[in-house]
Amino acid sequence: MPHATTNADHSLEHRAATVQRVREGAGFLAAAALRRLDEELPWYRDLQAEDRSYVGLVAQSGITAFVTWFADPSAPPSGVGEMFAAAPRELTQSISLQQALQLVRLMVDVVESHADQVAGPGAEREVREAVLRYSREVAFSAAEVYARAAELRGAWDARLEALVVDALVRGDGDDAVRSRVSALGWSGRGQVLVMVGTTTGGLDELHTADLRRAARRAAGDALVGIHGDRIVLVLGGDGDLVAAATSLVPRFGSGTVVIGGLVPSVAEASRSAAAALAGLAAAPAWPQAPRPVLADDLLPERVLIGDDAARRTLVGQAYRPLENATGSVLETLSAYLGTGRSLEAAARQLYVHPNTVRYRLRKVSEITGWDPLDARESFVLQVALALGQLT
Repeated sequence: MPHATTNADHSLEHRAATVQRVREGAGFLAAAALRRLDEELPWYRDLQAEDRSYVGLVAQSGITAFVTWFADPSAPPSGVGEMFAAAPRELTQSISLQQALQLVRLMVDVVESHADQVAGPGAEREVREAVLRYSREVAFSAAEVYARAAELRGAWDARLEALVVDALVRGDGDDAVRSRVSALGWSGRGQVLVMVGTTTGGLDELHTADLRRAARRAAGDALVGIHGDRIVLVLGGDGDLVAAATSLVPRFGSGTVVIGGLVPSVAEASRSAAAALAGLAAAPAWPQAPRPVLADDLLPERVLIGDDAARRTLVGQAYRPLENATGSVLETLSAYLGTGRSLEAAARQLYVHPNTVRYRLRKVSEITGWDPLDARESFVLQVALALGQLT
């Protein structure tokens, strides 16, 4: 028994001496880790100076945490949370999880390669085994830190996205909106449009994220807003945004889907949003409307619900050009619409040949883009004519 006690005491003394040597070698290991960072990891050299200093602090913190745990291996190994405590949370956006694991592997390799220098004779294996166990725990903790950071970032981005879409729906397009969409990764390339529709039920986070991914595949830039039973999509990019919006229609519930007009930038997206929302409100007045329908194809119905922008558009794009045109086109259109869309009746009223009426109506189509001989487009022109006369 005295011999066993002597062996135990000797083992404890040997362990204490090893711990002391490892503790004294912490500075040497940290310096070696920093040298290896700069020599072996190109992504580290490409970081901004501030981020490089933070990564250095993380490496030193990892060495220190290992030394602390090595002194009491019965305790659970300190995780990467302690390693990252010296650095801001934003560092997880500067370096990836893969790069963080490279950092852990480098730290392990530094300790392994210098084990004989810091541990002393006979203790090298103990140190190597300890650092391997420690690194496994740290790697799992790293995954947890990055998953938690991604979750927090996702929640923050979702709140920021909702604020931006709400601002655009309210009609705001100030500098704050531009800076917020920039923070969400909006590239700003190409034009922008807003589309709105309904959903059969409230979209949960999973389905909203799926819709956002689909919208970004279709258009490049995309924001998603859920307003009760309405979906508001803001799309931007260099391609055909109307075609991109049309491809997303199956993602909406049954009912009308309205596509607002194209605008030059997200700062002006509130105009497209206002037109799309007014179109959604006015769409029941045109049961035969296609799906999707352009907001500008609902101008007469939007006028009926008091949309001043639609009123100005119709007067500006139809009535004023006809009023300023030569060849009695406005008078001819008025006669044609006022006689029940009859070429012969309009010709008799104007004392001209029906072919003259037909020719002038073609001029109306060329000037305005709406064809008086088409039933729907003649209705648009009739509303524009009435508005112009009232104005």
